[in-house]
Amino acid sequence: MSLPKVVSGFTVIPVAYARSTHIIYAKAHASSSKPMKSTLPPERTLFLVNVPVDATERELSLFFRYAGTVERVVFDQNDLADPELQGHASGSGSDSEEEGEEGPDSSMEVDTEDNAETRRRKSRKDKSKDEPAPPNVVPLPAGPHRTLRKTGAVAHVVLLDSSALTKALTALPKPRSWPSSDEPRGLARYRALYDEQRPPLDIVKAHADTAMELYEFELAKSKRKSAYRKGEALVDEDGFTMVVRGGAYGKTLGGGVSVASKQFQSTGKTGNKKKKEPREKMSFYAFQKAEKQRQAIMDLKKNFEEDKARVEKLKRSRRFKPY
Repeated sequence: MSLPKVVSGFTVIPVAYARSTHIIYAKAHASSSKPMKSTLPPERTLFLVNVPVDATERELSLFFRYAGTVERVVFDQNDLADPELQGHASGSGSDSEEEGEEGPDSSMEVDTEDNAETRRRKSRKDKSKDEPAPPNVVPLPAGPHRTLRKTGAVAHVVLLDSSALTKALTALPKPRSWPSSDEPRGLARYRALYDEQRPPLDIVKAHADTAMELYEFELAKSKRKSAYRKGEALVDEDGFTMVVRGGAYGKTLGGGVSVASKQFQSTGKTGNKKKKEPREKMSFYAFQKAEKQRQAIMDLKKNFEEDKARVEKLKRSRRFKPY
C-alpha cells in the first residue's frame, strides 16, 4: 500500500529504519508575531510533526541535507528565548544602519561607559588577586546522551534559503534512511546511563573530598567577610570606632570599645538563670499510674459525701418549725 504524499496540508516524509518505517509530517512554518518571525523566518523554516523521540539536531541536519544547508534546529518553543538565537536571527543589517544614524555624542557616551566598566573590572581584579582561588570540584563522569522527547514531538528546521524549503517539502519517491550517530540509542543508551550512574569509588571519593573542600572554603570566606570578628573593632563608614553593648561584662564579638548590659549595670548580677532542681516523676511506672487513679477516685467519693452532707444540713436548717 502506497503512502499519501500530502495529509491535511502536511507533506508525508517516510523515514526508513532497519526494521520499521517512521512518518514525519512537514509544512512551511507560519507565524504572525514579529519576534517569532525574526527567530524563525517563515520563508525558510520547516515545521515538523511526529519527530522521532530520540532525534538530535545533528541527525535532523544530516537527514535534510539533500534539500540544502540547515542553519539550526529548534525543538522546544522555550528555546526561542535564548539570547544566542535572538542575536543570531537579528543579524547586523538593521543594527549597522542605526549605528550609522547615531551622532558622535552617542559614541562618546559609549566610550565613557566602557571606561567605567574597565575601571570596575580592574578594581575587581585587584581585589581578586589578594583572595585565594577556590578549589575545583572533580566532576562525576557524564557522557553526551541523547534527549528523549514525547511521542509526536514537533521541531523547527531553519534552512539557508527558500529554495531549500521548497525542495524539502517535495514528496520523496521512497523512504530515506535515518542517519547513523555515535551516540548510543535504544537499549545501549540505558546501559551507558546505568554505568554512568555507578562510577568507580575512587572517582566518587575524589568528587566528595573536593566538594567538601569547596564548602569549607566558602564557609571560611563568609566568616572573613563577616563584620563581627572576634578581636577587631567595629568601624563605621566614616572611620570612627563604634561603641556597642556587649555581654554582662562589656564583652563583644567585634572587640574594640563596648559597654556592659543594662541588667549588669543596675544589679551587678549576670542574667544567668537558676538551675531547676530535678523533680521526681510521679507517673513513671505503671503502679504509680494505678495508685494515682485509685487516689483520684477515693478523693472524688469523699468530696461527694461531703457535699451530700452539706446539702442535707442546709435542707434541715430551712424547714419551718412553728412550735
